[in-house]
Amino acid sequence: MSSRRLAVAITTALLLAVGATACESGDSGGPASGGKIALLLPESQTTRYEQHDRPLFEARVKELCADCEIIYSNAQQDQSRQQQQAEAALNNGAQVLVLDPVDGAAAATIVSLAKSKNVPVISYDRLIQNAPVDYYISFDNERVGQLQGETLVNRLKELGKTSGDIVMINGSPTDNNAKLFNKGAHSALDTSGFKTVPTPDFFTPEWKPENAQKFMEGQIAQLGKDGFVGVYAANDGTAGGAISAMRAAGITPVPPTTGQDAELAAIQRIVGGDQYMTVYKAFKPEADRAAELAVALLKGEKPSTDRTVNNGATEVPSFLLEPQSVTRENVKETVVADKLYTIEQICTSAYAAACQAAGLT
Repeated sequence: MSSRRLAVAITTALLLAVGATACESGDSGGPASGGKIALLLPESQTTRYEQHDRPLFEARVKELCADCEIIYSNAQQDQSRQQQQAEAALNNGAQVLVLDPVDGAAAATIVSLAKSKNVPVISYDRLIQNAPVDYYISFDNERVGQLQGETLVNRLKELGKTSGDIVMINGSPTDNNAKLFNKGAHSALDTSGFKTVPTPDFFTPEWKPENAQKFMEGQIAQLGKDGFVGVYAANDGTAGGAISAMRAAGITPVPPTTGQDAELAAIQRIVGGDQYMTVYKAFKPEADRAAELAVALLKGEKPSTDRTVNNGATEVPSFLLEPQSVTRENVKETVVADKLYTIEQICTSAYAAACQAAGLT
């Protein structure tokens, strides 16, 4: 069995297990009825949250609990706002918090408040640190960074390069996931023969593409247009900012550049040749899992897991999904096959020729 099929099989089995638990209802075995679940997401700079996570989560909750109310808020990258949103949700009677923190450390205060009200907390996508979180649902985030680094190194070697500088653009300094991506990337890059610059590592404030673009402009000015062989960008937004800076500087072709989240714009850049890869994290299994756990917790159940992650305060029961590298060669077998995007969405008129060359049309 291929690694992709194995990962899908494992994910499917886990989903069925958690889904079965979530659908039980005490002695009756029927669906849940009523209750309030708060979904607190961190930002909209990354398109996945509003386009995928929120609607998928809400749809799955409604399947399991038609009468459940979802209290939704997006903090727009503001930790103070997220704190206020959490307080408002709890005051509004939220019985479960599904929290994707703006700041994984600062969010511990939200968990403390929830616990004082006997409200369980699911740490969604990003790990909340030093707090008694009930569950953690995400991807193997060190593996994400490792995939990015490995794919970048392999591509550079395909191009005949065995040394040179790689500009490293990490995620937000307040996002624990960004630190895990960074750690995973270094595990692949530090022994590759290539050198990451600058030192110390740069972390992009608030994940904003414009901040990544400004940083990349400075690196181009310092290193020169041909002074680096590749770009490690932690996600598709920062990749887009870096690519804009390189394009504006007249760098053609753009050196191999990584990304993450499989945003539509990134898939189009990959097809068009501006971005080399992205990491695809299947949003539906993650959102479904969170919804199933939330409904189960709403009913006082405690689904079991076979894995934990230490968040500095406790071993948190965890579900970690497997990420996948996407390049021009496997767009059809990944994001299209999983119905994340259609060929028509990807292959707009601006990308018609590139799509044909890539075998998508």
